[in-house]
Amino acid sequence: QVQLVESGGGLVQAGGSLRLSCAASGSIGSVRTMAWYRQAPGKQRELVATISSGGSTNYADSVKGRFTISRDNAKNTVYLQMNSLKPEDTAVYYCNADVLAVFTYRYTGYWGQGTQVTVSS
Repeated sequence: QVQLVESGGGLVQAGGSLRLSCAASGSIGSVRTMAWYRQAPGKQRELVATISSGGSTNYADSVKGRFTISRDNAKNTVYLQMNSLKPEDTAVYYCNADVLAVFTYRYTGYWGQGTQVTVSS
């Protein structure tokens, strides 16, 4: 079994910052790409940022220059530093990881439970 647990969400004023964390645990062999997604009320889930096991990153245009994704491979943890937050960043943020579980032979995508981020104007 593999679990992803997020933390760090909350309420912040526009212009403020938050840091999200997501730790993968369980029977993990290796972790490939890790990512953050978000889903606002009434909207589809959208990709925010990705980071490869080697540290290569990609961002949605809407967050470029404001958000930074990073990871600690030794801890199987991914972070999302969010600066200059805007009300339109309000959403439930989910982490996702491609994990090769022990005693398996292919990578599987796992999701965290989500953490609420609310930005007030």
